[in-house]
Amino acid sequence: MQNKKILIIDDDAQLRRLMEYPLSKEGANVVLATNGKDGLRQLYSEKPDLVILDVMMPEMDGWETCKNIRQLSDVPIMMVTARGKEDDIIRGLDLGADDYITKPFQVKVLVARVRATLRRANLKPERESKVSYSDDYLTVDIEAHRIFAAGEPVKLTATEFRLLAYLLENAGRVMSFNQILENVWGWDYVGDDNYIRVYIWHLRKKIEKDSKNPEYIQNIQGIGYRFEKKG
Repeated sequence: MQNKKILIIDDDAQLRRLMEYPLSKEGANVVLATNGKDGLRQLYSEKPDLVILDVMMPEMDGWETCKNIRQLSDVPIMMVTARGKEDDIIRGLDLGADDYITKPFQVKVLVARVRATLRRANLKPERESKVSYSDDYLTVDIEAHRIFAAGEPVKLTATEFRLLAYLLENAGRVMSFNQILENVWGWDYVGDDNYIRVYIWHLRKKIEKDSKNPEYIQNIQGIGYRFEKKG
């Protein structure tokens, strides 16, 4: 986190201070914005390495701010919200958020999540995977970062792509929740099985014919998930 620039967009002064202090202590250069419009201006001028974004704000809420950020930049976005319902989390992912943390949160958890998100953003693959898959509905080319479903291109976030790639590279094998968390998100997330469930649900919406009756990403009750090739 040393010398990384982090933009915090939140209208709550107390919460901004609560997040700013530990991140600064870790060596980050923290930039503050009090609302979405100010946050977009700071994004343009400061070019941060990570954005921490509140949802409930006046003038321009976090949803709209996230949408606007994604039109300007691929910077990692972590949404911090009191709205922890799955529908809210899914909405954030749909708009391009990379991660989320719900209020109230422990400061050490926030710092760990920020560290992990920055690490993933800077992760350079040791090798380019040659794994690919194609059938009459789904085509996945990991090396070229191209996915098609029913002939239409599928846009995945970086995290969703890593999740799909990991499952495909281990097709036919049941990958445990902790194996997936450690290899896709990092050890900071191990034990948070619900986290995977939300992302799997979202990924299924994008690649499955029927997300409620998935053909590719199979849930092995109480153990983990398996990518099942057709044919």
